[in-house]
Amino acid sequence: MESIARKVMKKHKVFRLILLFISIILSAVIYNIFLLPLSLVTGGSGGIATITYYLFDIDPAVMVLLISIATALIGLMYLGYRKTIGSIVASIIYPIMIQLTLPLSNIIKPNEVDILLMVIFAGVLSGVANGLMYRTGYNQGGFSTISQILYEHKKISVAKSTLVLNVIVVLLGTFFFGVTNALYAIILLYINSLVMDKVLLGISNNKAFYIITEKDSEVKEYIIKTLGHDITTFEVKGGFMEKNRKVMLTVIPSREYYKVTEGIKAIDKDAFFVVTDSYQVEGGK
Repeated sequence: MESIARKVMKKHKVFRLILLFISIILSAVIYNIFLLPLSLVTGGSGGIATITYYLFDIDPAVMVLLISIATALIGLMYLGYRKTIGSIVASIIYPIMIQLTLPLSNIIKPNEVDILLMVIFAGVLSGVANGLMYRTGYNQGGFSTISQILYEHKKISVAKSTLVLNVIVVLLGTFFFGVTNALYAIILLYINSLVMDKVLLGISNNKAFYIITEKDSEVKEYIIKTLGHDITTFEVKGGFMEKNRKVMLTVIPSREYYKVTEGIKAIDKDAFFVVTDSYQVEGGK
């Protein structure tokens, strides 16, 4: 399995590194135009850098670099060179980009633009930047390395540890900058997560239907002959009654969602079905 993971990481390596570089530049621009001027603490090393900048006048790029170096060294100790090298590269480039794009902080004055509008715009751009970052298979270093260590050695999920670490940083920001800034930061993080999912997964053009019905032959005929889509049937056993049932699976274009749902209801009003987004469909005939 590890050899497969290595093959995946080697595939399109140059393209992924270019994408990584673009996402880092975009993240640095967002930090200097939106997060730092508005004193928005959204977690991570950037959040710590914002706090220390306003409290102790420490250059944000220097603070991010110090945190990145510290976490990279810890990563080398607990994860090894192979799993840390990608984050080390990003850890060095990111603070450099923050320093180089620092003059952009004068482009937008917080008192001249609606803050909520800036937060929404920053959330969208952050989602794009983070989505591109995760699509490369690398991370930005910093607290992401800590999350990876916790997963490798304590089996704590990356999502959970990342959430806890970011919440701690946001709470620190709340203490120093007030509740209003914290609420804006939460709005930004929420928009960021929505946009990031779209960048990672794309917009769903298909729906997957899982259907259980007593009139499976009629439903199958409707989907195959009337709508022109294939269907797969497999056996399952119910958890409560432990009764063997047949589940039909079909993937249809989103534009035909209404035809399928209403058609199933017309054939069997007691039919049970689950509909999920299907982001990628490959293979089959």
